[in-house]
Amino acid sequence: MKHRRLALAAVAALVLTGCSGSGDGSSGKGLDDPAKKDIAMQLVSSAENSTLDWKARYGYIEDIGDGRGWTAGIIGFCSGTGDMLKVVERYTAKRPGNALEGFLPALRAVNGGDSHEGLEDLFTTAWARAAADPAFRSAQDTERDDSYFDPAVERAEADGLSALGQFIYYDAYVMHGYADAVGTVGFRTIRAQALAEAEPPSEGGDEEAYLDAFLDARVAAMREEPSHSDTSRVRGELPHRREQDPHVAIREELKPVAAQGVTTRPELW
Repeated sequence: MKHRRLALAAVAALVLTGCSGSGDGSSGKGLDDPAKKDIAMQLVSSAENSTLDWKARYGYIEDIGDGRGWTAGIIGFCSGTGDMLKVVERYTAKRPGNALEGFLPALRAVNGGDSHEGLEDLFTTAWARAAADPAFRSAQDTERDDSYFDPAVERAEADGLSALGQFIYYDAYVMHGYADAVGTVGFRTIRAQALAEAEPPSEGGDEEAYLDAFLDARVAAMREEPSHSDTSRVRGELPHRREQDPHVAIREELKPVAAQGVTTRPELW
């Protein structure tokens, strides 16, 4: 998954009714609540696509030079990691004969690398145009949920985490994927490293302390990968880790999130 700037000083905009440290993961609704899920999509889109309007990014596609080939769509599906292939396979199952179907052999061939062979201008044009098709948008939504959102939330709930912790897990899934790959550290390893340092709420631990350990492990993982070396994406995911005076531009960008009434802390804005 590709990385751009995320105003992580404002992840508290989710304030997800707070990181209570109660250990029961029951403070308020979970991240799968439709309103909170939409805000999570906005925050990840701010990182992946530099906009809160995630629904406008189905047709996005570019090579960002991270060794994963094309990066595209609502969370940055990549031709080199296999999830872009899954999107097109899902789309083809729903819409046989679509303009992207003919590129399936090329997508399978480039999986695992950064090659564009067989995926030149005709492919990127077809991807962008397919965004007008509800079946294509649905294919992206389903791949996002099946491979990233649902497993992240399920794991976080099992660890006793509140909606804030669920978001932190989801964002890590999007950026790092679940498993390690050559030159990268995946969510599974990051979580294992966090567990070695702190107990999760499900085992009687303090949520804030556990999430601190998780974010520390994630920062270390990011520093091992040049394309993710900017750790600002995670430095402020917990309120006490934020800079004291977040940039005005960041606060302005995220006012639409706060306006949805999810945060009870207007002083953040």
